[in-house]
Amino acid sequence: MKVLVAVKRVVDYNVKIRVKTDGTGVETAGVKMSMNPFDEIAVEEAVRLKEAGGVEEIIVVSLGVAQAQETIRTALAMGGDKGIHVETDQVLEPLAVAKLLKAIVDKEQPDLIVLGKQAIDDDSNQTGQMLAALLGWPQGTFASKLELTDGKANVTREIDGGLETLSLNMPAVVTTDLRLNMPRYASLPNIMKAKKKVIEKLTPDELGVDISPRLTTLGVEQPATRQAGIIVADVTELIDKLKNEAKVI
Repeated sequence: MKVLVAVKRVVDYNVKIRVKTDGTGVETAGVKMSMNPFDEIAVEEAVRLKEAGGVEEIIVVSLGVAQAQETIRTALAMGGDKGIHVETDQVLEPLAVAKLLKAIVDKEQPDLIVLGKQAIDDDSNQTGQMLAALLGWPQGTFASKLELTDGKANVTREIDGGLETLSLNMPAVVTTDLRLNMPRYASLPNIMKAKKKVIEKLTPDELGVDISPRLTTLGVEQPATRQAGIIVADVTELIDKLKNEAKVI
């Protein structure tokens, strides 16, 4: 059984985001980058499935700039077997990512695709769903538990009313939520081994995918600074301020 995992290079979650001075986007020059946390969970889950004996090969895919190879190496150090890097300097929208991943799926023929439910840079939460639609595969989103039994992927997902369990015929697409697992730290020996693992390089043109942007960013700006709170003496003063200053009642 073959599992394909998609990983994205994003600004590290510990970094305080700064908007570019020209308002065209978020500053990434000289900023620490790392693997998207939800994608780390996806890699960890694939490795656990392999350790349990249900998976033979884990293919890690990343799309974007040349430095995305570092993200692939991290996933290989965690337990991935092979990497694929689709290199482009163009900003990729979710639909373009889904189309590129579909082209790779057509080439590699995996039995299961696991990816994070969203990336923390754009929070789109669209790629997994779009990919499943393009492939015509069943999907289980926001997975908090994943089990493979008898050719099916049983996905437990958290919903407003509690937990929902889906039984998906494979091949299938699964997107991971935070409570699925706790990703491991790659050991030094595995980091060294990852340097020797193969990363295949491709381009969007080689895959025959048009990645032309369909959206235009008009501007990016910091949210307004919140005003400091005040302490009121009693309920009467609170009601007065809510009515006459905040004008919410």
